[in-house]
Amino acid sequence: MPDHRFDIIVIGSGPGGAALAQRMAPSGKRILVLERGDWLKRSPDNWNPGKVFVDAAYQADATWYDKHGKAFHPGLHRFVGGNSKVYGAALFRLRERDFEAIRHADGVSPEWELKYDVFEPYYDEAERLFHVHGADGEDPTEPPRSRPYAYPPVTHEPRMQQLADTFARRGLHPFHMPLGILLDERDGRVMRGSPCIRCDAFDGYPCPTNGKADAEVICVNPMLRAHPNVTLLTGAFASRLDTDASGHVVNAVQVERDGSTETYSADIVVVACGALSSALLLLRSANDRHPHGLANGSDQVGRNYIRHNQSVLMAVAKEPNDTVFQKTLGVSDFYFGADDWEFPLGLIQMTGKSHADTIRGESLPAWLEWLPEKPFEYLARHSLDFWLSSEDLPRPGNRIRYDGDRVVVEQTDNNMEAHRRLRAKLEALLEPMGAHPHLLERKFYLGKDIPIGGTAHQAGTARFGGDPKTAVLDLDCKAHELDNLYVVDASFFPSIGAVNPTLTIIANALRVADRIAERMK
Repeated sequence: MPDHRFDIIVIGSGPGGAALAQRMAPSGKRILVLERGDWLKRSPDNWNPGKVFVDAAYQADATWYDKHGKAFHPGLHRFVGGNSKVYGAALFRLRERDFEAIRHADGVSPEWELKYDVFEPYYDEAERLFHVHGADGEDPTEPPRSRPYAYPPVTHEPRMQQLADTFARRGLHPFHMPLGILLDERDGRVMRGSPCIRCDAFDGYPCPTNGKADAEVICVNPMLRAHPNVTLLTGAFASRLDTDASGHVVNAVQVERDGSTETYSADIVVVACGALSSALLLLRSANDRHPHGLANGSDQVGRNYIRHNQSVLMAVAKEPNDTVFQKTLGVSDFYFGADDWEFPLGLIQMTGKSHADTIRGESLPAWLEWLPEKPFEYLARHSLDFWLSSEDLPRPGNRIRYDGDRVVVEQTDNNMEAHRRLRAKLEALLEPMGAHPHLLERKFYLGKDIPIGGTAHQAGTARFGGDPKTAVLDLDCKAHELDNLYVVDASFFPSIGAVNPTLTIIANALRVADRIAERMK
């Protein structure tokens, strides 16, 4: 590539970077998208639970360390489309109250300086862009909407409808999950030509039929087909960002590619590597003007790491559960509290169906006495599978940093009582239904050797705000200390609520793209 000068460089092709790039592409500006990984190969292995979860075949080959010096493998996926290639495509809006200060048992979830009304029109655009199927009015905590969902909800299979009816009889308000999915169905039947076939390998798997609304399928592929002004480089690791002598302008992006170092430059540089990797890029870009890391005069880069308190749980019911596509049901009645707890608990949602191969790889001490003769196939067929998310609170000491060349994630769990109570609520709901009262925690689903929460919902390492003393980014997600550097993944989050963060990442990326477009006129 003889010309290494562009109008815009976007580092990362996940939901934030891809959404911003495709939004800017019709402008005619010369855009370079740098992706550290490669295209994810479409293969029958994409549907193989042993390959995906037990072997972690698609997980990045990286070793990081916790605060005690113990090595672990982060749940990162370096492909065109980023982590969205294997995400569950649950695309929720943050609740309207999530943008306000909310008191929890362990402290306060901080207020956002921009409120829900600023993000609402971009949420609407993001839902339409990513084919979000949902049913407005069902979820009691859903924020106000300017328009209904553009796509109808994914239908419940009989066992999920039975579960929804049971929850409703218990006084709850079960709702259809908002899913980013390229599905055409009529009365529960998949129509010919539908990219999604409603298989049992949607949640956590790459999709070989391109039926999942991920960043590659929705943004990158259409953008490259339609806009020759956009260039994508794969295998391109942005090793550091250089600045001019003033320290106020990023004037070079150093890229390691094919065994050599290449230098690129642009009027605008957008970082979207994922909250953890974006913070690392800023930290390793330290120079004389930014001795503690680029844009880090506040000493906040890498700090306030938030990732949800999460559990993937399996209940075993007496009746078989022959559901194929299980991820259609959610319950938010305990999101902001319960009759016996004044503080928020979190969100209950169904997740992908358990498979015998992955159960076989789990540790099952709590179940051995109850099921001494039962094979793994029995457990899988009788399983009901849930994903529980509770909010964790930003703490300056929860951070990612470098110790020499080693990456260290310092994480102290907080607000765990809320998560324990949410789990107890689910157990109480399931026991009268004939499910075994003890829930099995599915460690493989979160990633091998990763503590609770993992890195699936990483956020908060370069939060935005009006005060450069306490925030890395301004309210347009431009670095306070640099004139041309923006960050558009979940790094900017001041708090994370208890819903999946991806839709907010996409909505914000569209918002920031509009601010950049105004600037570049």
